[in-house]
Amino acid sequence: MLYLRPYKRCDAAHIATWILDEKSFYQWSAGLVGEYPLTAEKLQAHYEKQADNPDFWVMTACEDGVPVGQLLMRYPSEDRTELRFGFIVVDASKRGKGYGKRMLQLAKRYAFHVAGAERVTLGVFANNPSAYHCYCKAGFTELPEREQYPLMGEEWECIMMECCRESASK
Repeated sequence: MLYLRPYKRCDAAHIATWILDEKSFYQWSAGLVGEYPLTAEKLQAHYEKQADNPDFWVMTACEDGVPVGQLLMRYPSEDRTELRFGFIVVDASKRGKGYGKRMLQLAKRYAFHVAGAERVTLGVFANNPSAYHCYCKAGFTELPEREQYPLMGEEWECIMMECCRESASK
């Protein structure tokens, strides 16, 4: 059974491995690879910087006690009605098996029923159709606005998506 729990220091080794397995990470963040926390120690140090930030936290998805995915959550505004999901990663051996969708559904329940958010948002690069379809299957809908991110000397289009408490309870 899949469940979410707060990130633990022992999760860092798993997460660093998943990032290293993610070929698209290198494509999207080629200029940052040397700085990015690709080792468990660097990842842990990165998260420790956020330890006192009440608007940012990391959740780990587990199955039978073993981490299989991770996502970051943060409140992008002071009113705390919106919760933004970011940096969603699933163990490479679990991809294509519905783990991402189930992890997002659990995270939405957490956002609405524990964190008290009215809406959950996330972004997906327009050139990542598999992630886009996963988010759609998890109940997210595309918003009309787009964001542009400079990556590798180019502007990359990011599709913004949302799921509202009202639509999630139907």
